Amino acid sequence: MIQITPQMRILLAVEPVDFRRGIDGLAALCRQALGSDPQTGALFVFRSRRGHAIKCLTYDGQGYWCCQKRLSQGRFGGWPKPGASAALRLEPHQLHLLLWNGDPSGAVAAPLWRAVPVAG
Repeated sequence: MIQITPQMRILLAVEPVDFRRGIDGLAALCRQALGSDPQTGALFVFRSRRGHAIKCLTYDGQGYWCCQKRLSQGRFGGWPKPGASAALRLEPHQLHLLLWNGDPSGAVAAPLWRAVPVAG
């Protein structure tokens, strides 16, 4: 089972991907285009060319997990525009918003860690 934790590293591939690729093809894409080893435990998120589906790939220490979500209507609209980097780092709350077809760029959340003042 894929569990998304606050400490999880999530990388979003900015460029669309050919969804005929399976696990091996996506893992190779992680190494070549994104410059990251897919066996580090990071979660990689890819979008189809038409924008109606996303795939997630992660490695749990024993094997790969690959899951897909395809919208019954519409397209994923909150996807970042292609820019200087091939991958964009997401926070877990941004991934949850993206999975519900929201725009993760405008998501505001409390910091994951903050210093607690010592009463004295």
